[in-house]
Amino acid sequence: MKHIRMTALAAMTAVLTAGTALAESDGDMVIGKDWDAVVEMARGGEVNWFLWGGADNINRYVSEYIGGILKDEYDIKLNRVGLSDTVEAVNIVLGEKEAGVNDAGSVDMIWINGENFRTMVQGGLAWCGYLDTLPNNSLVNWDNPAIANDFGVPVDGCEVPWSRAQFAFAYDTARTENPPKSIPELIEWVEANPGLFTYPAPPDFNGSVFVRHVFYHAAGGVENLLGPFDQAKFDEVAPKAWKILNDMEPNLWRSGQTYPSGIAQLNELFANSEVDLTFNYEPSQFGLAVESGQYPETVSSYGLTDGTIGNTNYTLIPFNSPNKAAALVLQNVLLSGEAQLEKALPSIWGTSPGIEMDRTTADIQEAFGSIERHPSVVSAAELAEAALPELQSQWISAIEKGWIENVGR
Repeated sequence: MKHIRMTALAAMTAVLTAGTALAESDGDMVIGKDWDAVVEMARGGEVNWFLWGGADNINRYVSEYIGGILKDEYDIKLNRVGLSDTVEAVNIVLGEKEAGVNDAGSVDMIWINGENFRTMVQGGLAWCGYLDTLPNNSLVNWDNPAIANDFGVPVDGCEVPWSRAQFAFAYDTARTENPPKSIPELIEWVEANPGLFTYPAPPDFNGSVFVRHVFYHAAGGVENLLGPFDQAKFDEVAPKAWKILNDMEPNLWRSGQTYPSGIAQLNELFANSEVDLTFNYEPSQFGLAVESGQYPETVSSYGLTDGTIGNTNYTLIPFNSPNKAAALVLQNVLLSGEAQLEKALPSIWGTSPGIEMDRTTADIQEAFGSIERHPSVVSAAELAEAALPELQSQWISAIEKGWIENVGR
């Protein structure tokens, strides 16, 4: 990945007119710098972080906790820009590159993974090669393939892990006695319980993940789909998956005539007892929903015996961020043991850390070890016993497109 370089004349002009702004508009002058020098470059500036804004607890954590640290310790203003879909931020950066905006972009950082990361890398939209500049990069286990690869695409120094998550189902023990514990059981359960199950229409993130579980089942296991996209293999498996989903459709909520637009609507249907099952790629959300009163205390979550999909999510700095030093400070804060511990608390977020907590200080490790899991949330250790990998993004795009054409229509 080539880094964006300013011309000597432009650099000299910037020094004369913008002082330390030069370092933030030219990533090459940040990489390898002493960390104290990077912090001084960033001090007094701001950083625009674009991220999915659909969860109030995550928004509070970012704006209040992370934003507070940046302001109090570094005099950096954090501007949280909420998105309904991460691709919105990707398209902004892409449009700026096409318009020749190479060092004064609108986006300083994106919460990202999967297909959007692949798009950023392939389009030369990601800033790379700076990870060793971050002191807290030492807390990341880059030898773990699940960290070093994002949906099968090597990270190669172009993004930083933030959290790990794994898909899980939830039900209300007060009204559902024996929920389905595998995809074959779910297929039978939907037929035996018409109207009590549905899923968000892809390309909604959670709806798409559910469809991939069915696709894995149709393929005879995810091991038959791993690696680069294979059109012949897709053509062999896809009709089986579409038949399963089309056969299921008449027994879905509202007879499958419509699908929830997103996970928020599915959650509302579950809360109103219109459906008996819900799911989420972030199981901690079940506990938060109970605490907020949206779900009753009798809600319980679980993984499937044939496995559920898990992945790592990341933060990425676009190539044309004008505030790279401030973005580095933000990433370093996010990687810290303190920040990772805070978001692991069930009352805050309850998500799994993106770093190795045993590499943090003794007091952080002790506090992390004493966290009590919410009783409605399945343990990460239990889910990990049957974790399934994500496919490379070309597979995901083909599956989403295929669902729209063969099931959604």
